[in-house]
Amino acid sequence: MYSIRFTMNIKYINQTVVSGFILLGLTDDTKLQLIIFSVFLSMYLATVLGNLLIILATNFDSHLHTPMYFFLSGLSFNDIFLVTCTIPKMLVNIQTGNQNITYGGCLTQVCFVLVSVGMENCLLAAMAYDRYVAICHPLRYRIIMNPCLCILMVAFSIIGSMANALVNGLMVLHLSFCTELIIPHFFCELTQITKLACSNTLTDNILIYISSCIFGGVPLSGIILSYCQIATTVLRMSSSEGRYKAFSTCGSHLSVVFLFYGTGFGVYISSTITESSRKSAVASVLYSVVPQMINPFIYSLRNRDMKEALNKLISRILFPL
Repeated sequence: MYSIRFTMNIKYINQTVVSGFILLGLTDDTKLQLIIFSVFLSMYLATVLGNLLIILATNFDSHLHTPMYFFLSGLSFNDIFLVTCTIPKMLVNIQTGNQNITYGGCLTQVCFVLVSVGMENCLLAAMAYDRYVAICHPLRYRIIMNPCLCILMVAFSIIGSMANALVNGLMVLHLSFCTELIIPHFFCELTQITKLACSNTLTDNILIYISSCIFGGVPLSGIILSYCQIATTVLRMSSSEGRYKAFSTCGSHLSVVFLFYGTGFGVYISSTITESSRKSAVASVLYSVVPQMINPFIYSLRNRDMKEALNKLISRILFPL
């Protein structure tokens, strides 16, 4: 039996140099690939444009210079980063008919996706904490949510996510692979790569589980705890108008949280009950593409301040004079 052992970017099979993996994508049907190309190109452009408008609106409108919209700008930038790490490569593969991805490119994609997903979790938790302080401690809001704390929370999210990606990336470098180099996915996913390894992956799987608990479970627990406190505080309010106003400020964020974690759990469940890797790849689109595209629409449609800021921005772009 021959095995492939990567040194950094190169492996050998029967004295033949192998420098990467094969991404199967979502389908082998040529006709469907044209449809998929058009759909994903449209989704990518909608995601980039929608999130870019959110970033510009929060920067140009002084009324939105608050911690909540500071985190929202970071979330929008992160969503653009995540889809840019995965979709353009898939579009290029479909257009050229070449499904190969270099080992270095695959490892880079794994690390970038891990950074982005970790950031998504941390930023959603930071936004939940912001809503908790705003509703449960309104008189101390400006003192607690000061610019220094907001910057520290974002910096911690970035550094923590990068450290997680670095550790998992180094783990991949030490894996030994068999002759099977086919990834049944449209991008390089960490779990899919570890499944291809011939070496013992027990330690690697434990590391993946621990990092998932830290960067997925801990932020989710923080979000749940924050909203439990918010619900307790709101239900104690005597005014129905006050309760409605308090809940309405959380509506957009709650929608994004349910969308992100709901699709994430859906992908996890589908991957455990189905034996088809291709079906799991299709399901992962709901987690890695759809929430990032829908987030701007949620905030622009459900948030009055954001809607007014976007109208001003679009008017300024279309009618500069």
